[in-house]
Amino acid sequence: MRKIVLICAAGMSTSLLVEKMKVAAEKQGYEADIAAYAVAEANEVTKHADIVLLGPQIRFQLAKIKEMASCPVEAIDMTAYGMIDGESIINHVRKVLND
Repeated sequence: MRKIVLICAAGMSTSLLVEKMKVAAEKQGYEADIAAYAVAEANEVTKHADIVLLGPQIRFQLAKIKEMASCPVEAIDMTAYGMIDGESIINHVRKVLND
């Protein structure tokens, strides 16, 4: 099971996206634990993640969070985020992780 961590400014705006991603992952038979956190929690939550995805509103912190994490860190595509397109984001995660 993959651990996917989403990080946004307060951990709230990505909650709907998390649910859409869970539905997409289940539909694909992809086992993933997906959760959203506030950027203030990034140092702790990135330690056990397989991939970290940043909300577009905090993409400017990409380099800082990459330094904290020992896994891939990517900013979520703005269009996919805005359209709450869980399927395309799960597909992107699978591509990055070679799943």
